[in-house]
Amino acid sequence: MNLVADAWLNIDSDMEVWFYMKIALLVICCYLVGCINPAYIMAKIRGFDIRNSGSENAGTANAVITMGTKAGIITAVLDILKSFGCYKVAMMIFPAYPFIGALASMFCILGHVFPVFMKFKGGKGFASFGGLILAFNYKWFLLLLTCAVILLVIIDYICIVISMVCIAFPVIYGISTKDLIGTIIVAAIGLFIIFKHYPNFVRMKHGVEARFSGLFDREKEESRIRENSR
Repeated sequence: MNLVADAWLNIDSDMEVWFYMKIALLVICCYLVGCINPAYIMAKIRGFDIRNSGSENAGTANAVITMGTKAGIITAVLDILKSFGCYKVAMMIFPAYPFIGALASMFCILGHVFPVFMKFKGGKGFASFGGLILAFNYKWFLLLLTCAVILLVIIDYICIVISMVCIAFPVIYGISTKDLIGTIIVAAIGLFIIFKHYPNFVRMKHGVEARFSGLFDREKEESRIRENSR
């Protein structure tokens, strides 16, 4: 009987080790997926490093600034899809553990922000955060997207709207799932993205942060920023 019990304990131990090994392999793969930066790649094809142009950020907003609206849309869609894909694959592998989906997206976002192939200087992660929201529930994604667009028109500063979404979604996730670990992970991601936008708030305080409406009249916006920079 003792031999049987010991055998079962060894099986359980081996299964536990394999479980954590699968999680480790998953998050490493998700990090590497996150390291694939569409804005950086498109800019390189055009002959420049996006991290040295515009806002010097390898993300959607700077793709719009440096390469135009079409490039910005492509960047946003691809950044959303990579986080979306990581979440969905994680839930296929670990359907009984909802927080692992959030964990997978978190590592994808970390790869986007700190890409090993770009000397750890990437984007700010908000589009990939959107991929997490979309993977969690497309209805919440559409609702938050609609609210974000309305608020953007009213407030005119992208960083404020981003911060509001990053605060709202962890609350939504927590209430919807009652998943404490997942809620902590999602909240940590949201706070991290808000922190990454701290320079934007500093520029806004000094009147030199680009406004959303400035995309439609760049000369006037650039003139305003130059005037406030004096």
